[in-house]
Amino acid sequence: MSTALDHTLSVAPMMEWTDRHERYFLRLLSRRTLLYTEMITTGALLHGDAARHLRFDAEEHPVAVQLGGCDPAALAECAAMADEWGYDEINLNIGCPSNRVQAARFGACLMAEPALVRDCVAAMRAATAKPVTVKSRIGIDDRDSYEDLSGFVACVAESGCDTFIVHARKAVLSGLSPKQNREIPPLHYDYVYRLKRDFPGLTVVLNGGVLSLDAAAAHLAEVDGVMIGRAAYRDPWILSGVDECFFDEAGTVATRHEAVLNYLHYVTARLSEGVPLHAMTRHILGLFNGQRGARQWRRYLSENAYRTGADAGVIEAALGFVEAGNPSGRAAAV
Repeated sequence: MSTALDHTLSVAPMMEWTDRHERYFLRLLSRRTLLYTEMITTGALLHGDAARHLRFDAEEHPVAVQLGGCDPAALAECAAMADEWGYDEINLNIGCPSNRVQAARFGACLMAEPALVRDCVAAMRAATAKPVTVKSRIGIDDRDSYEDLSGFVACVAESGCDTFIVHARKAVLSGLSPKQNREIPPLHYDYVYRLKRDFPGLTVVLNGGVLSLDAAAAHLAEVDGVMIGRAAYRDPWILSGVDECFFDEAGTVATRHEAVLNYLHYVTARLSEGVPLHAMTRHILGLFNGQRGARQWRRYLSENAYRTGADAGVIEAALGFVEAGNPSGRAAAV
């Protein structure tokens, strides 16, 4: 029997963004936010360097892995691998609209094949005791009615899957880039709200266009959870208010400076393993957005983190450009 995770507030899986360094830093800002890996394809795990893709720090918990694929046997094998590595949840990507993903017959295009998705999830659930969840769009192309969405969910739920994370935009599978698919199709939050009303026994998590904790709180009146995407990457400090706002717990850090100083020991440890500094500093460029000295902070890190021999001292020096403390306070409570 799997143990359900708390999906109240999570950070979306984002390719080239939510790697292990980003996740470690975000964990320093919130104990309770659920974190996701980037999407990892079954081929990358079964025929590539699985350890490189699955390695994570124990401090990242709770952390979920997102898999991409369409073969039930391969997904089952990868779900078992993720379980062995200690992930808390295994998520199946049914939302990515990129041409490369479509060519491999997975991602959002699988919304046209709900029975196959059901079989994939059933195989994954048979291979692990960890929760298996699905992240999808509200629809694809002309399959974009609420009835299409509810029919997809009803079919996939036959596998025993009880958690659906729904990006409230449809995916246009030809003619729009992945970036355009995040911006051009209109948001239909009402579809996701209705899904929760029609399937009260399911955990329904809303994703798409959520830019603040106030917005998240408003959505939580209608659904079980909210997933924040690029807003948390561009301004990671938003997560510093999550524990207090949604879980009535004290925050993990009082200031942005404190968060950076807590990150330094991790940075130093990874540098000793050969990880380049810029792979870790790129995730903290937006930390001081809206604060005095933010531009200089970003510029100094960008110009110096790539230098040969760059170490944690670059981050310490960059802190000199931003005011100590947190003049504007913790991320706004709701």
